[in-house]
Amino acid sequence: MGVRGWWAARGLRVASGCWWPVAAPGPAAAGATSRRLCAGGAPSLSYQQLKDLKKTSVLHIDVRERWEVDRSGKIPASVNIPLGELVEALQMDPMEFKDRYNQKMPSKSDPVVFSCLAGTRSKQALGFAMSLGFSRVQQYAGGFEDWIKHEPPETK
Repeated sequence: MGVRGWWAARGLRVASGCWWPVAAPGPAAAGATSRRLCAGGAPSLSYQQLKDLKKTSVLHIDVRERWEVDRSGKIPASVNIPLGELVEALQMDPMEFKDRYNQKMPSKSDPVVFSCLAGTRSKQALGFAMSLGFSRVQQYAGGFEDWIKHEPPETK
């Protein structure tokens, strides 16, 4: 299955380097507007959109400091790369990235979502990643504060 087929099988359509939810056929879809899920001025992800994307192979990077994650927990299946390490991490040798963060290094065309506590640092992370050539990046601006309103965090 090609890349586009893989995304289509997950209810998303890839166009212009962005993820687009595929509207269900039928009258409810007529006239419905798509919500664009990419960085170019698009709205940030909602809790539900992030939860849905986490069912795919999106890499979710939490850019809070390690002590914040240790103290408060994290969004399940996210990897902690503090904002101060992010630019270096996104330019590492893939084996070094895997060794340090226990995750496959994302390619510049892989989907990546950034989050932090409440959106400020994730927005900076989004800008850093885009400046390095990452084309399918997004942020969860509600961050950890929003996530814990919906479900408990993952703790060590």
